[in-house]
Amino acid sequence: MIYKRILLKLSGESLMGDKQFGIDHNRLAQYAKEIKEIVESGVEVAIVIGGGNIFRGIQAAEGGMDRVQGDYMGMLATVINSMALQSALEEADVYTRLLTAIKMEQIAEPFIRRRAVRHLEKGRVVIFGAGTGNPYFTTDTAASLRAIEIEADVILKGTRVDGIYDSDPEKNPDAIKYDKVSFSEVYEKGLNIMDMTAFTLCNENKLPIIVFDMDTPGNLKKVLAGQEKVGTLVEF
Repeated sequence: MIYKRILLKLSGESLMGDKQFGIDHNRLAQYAKEIKEIVESGVEVAIVIGGGNIFRGIQAAEGGMDRVQGDYMGMLATVINSMALQSALEEADVYTRLLTAIKMEQIAEPFIRRRAVRHLEKGRVVIFGAGTGNPYFTTDTAASLRAIEIEADVILKGTRVDGIYDSDPEKNPDAIKYDKVSFSEVYEKGLNIMDMTAFTLCNENKLPIIVFDMDTPGNLKKVLAGQEKVGTLVEF
């Protein structure tokens, strides 16, 4: 494997599978199996997962709810997803620790950077829940921040699309996929990868990003093995 320590960013929507909302247990089991494979190969894995399958703070704000209140509700949604993923991983016999940015001692450890790193060094999968613990920040930003804090080698952003395109491939069948793209090109071409705060954090801290299709079995292992044509690498 070409990376020793990674941060895997998953969207909450990905957990829905074919459902309209909530959590698809078959999808969870698939993710757990793929993560187990790379952990057994010696890769240290940290995970941040969104909460969009349960609740989105921005959408709540559009409906008239207080934005800060909505964002905190969204953070709690990420904790629900994190607990579900933790349960699936432990069912697959993978040692896992859930650390949250908001204290919830009965269900998770509080986020402490040194503790998180120690868990990784011991071969445990670390899941970071509740985003950054602050409103107005997305889980993309949480993923970038945590990856920098634990000194991850790369952020792997698992999506339902197999990389970065010059336009939306779900709307434009002639969209062209990039195998590699630089941070400056992303700015120049206005490519949509993650929110600008998260992307700028990665750029300023020289942290590469790989966008790939997490829903295709075997892709996670291929990305970590450095196979070309799987996903898109954002580098310097």
